[in-house]
Amino acid sequence: MSTKLFSQVIVTDKIEETAAALERNADENVRFVKILKVQENGENFKVEDAALAVEKAYLASEETVVIVLGATQFSVVVQNKLLKIIEEPPPNKIFILLTASKAGILPTIRSRLPITVRNETKEDERLPFEIEKLDLQRVYDLVQEHKRSDAATIKMLLERMVTRALQSPRYDTDEKSLTLFSDAYRALDSGSPPAFVLSGVMLKLLAKKKR
Repeated sequence: MSTKLFSQVIVTDKIEETAAALERNADENVRFVKILKVQENGENFKVEDAALAVEKAYLASEETVVIVLGATQFSVVVQNKLLKIIEEPPPNKIFILLTASKAGILPTIRSRLPITVRNETKEDERLPFEIEKLDLQRVYDLVQEHKRSDAATIKMLLERMVTRALQSPRYDTDEKSLTLFSDAYRALDSGSPPAFVLSGVMLKLLAKKKR
């Protein structure tokens, strides 16, 4: 039985297998273009790969073309390169992004594409503290704990914190507060020390906490 395909982000820890399953379950008159870069194989999704995807999208076609882009994570630069084509895809083109973590998807992409989580190992959604109890001591303790954490770990931790703060009545936040995360993501991508970025976001969240 074929599966109806639509533009979306799929969070999966098996990028290549998911891409193959999408193609296997699609209608016969659907053509697939796959650009997959998995870091476990020493590959990164580059701006050149995004440019190739855009080029493929603008090729005229009477059949439906599904452009599957897969990467352990997509950089801010790559996502911004893809944003316009995702906003206004040419006729008969479907974009599907496969990635290992929803934490890496920018709010601008999230607002345009639905996100489906297919991870077999569900991401740990817990925080090491209750967001309502955030204070300067907890900021200090968490920064010390993550002094040697990598950027990917900090990205997931920050997304959980910002999401919980948005949901909590103890914080004076709105959807614009998601820029806290996108700015932090950009800083981490540009090489800023992860612990420094973590402390900056936590202090900004603390400033939004109602007294």
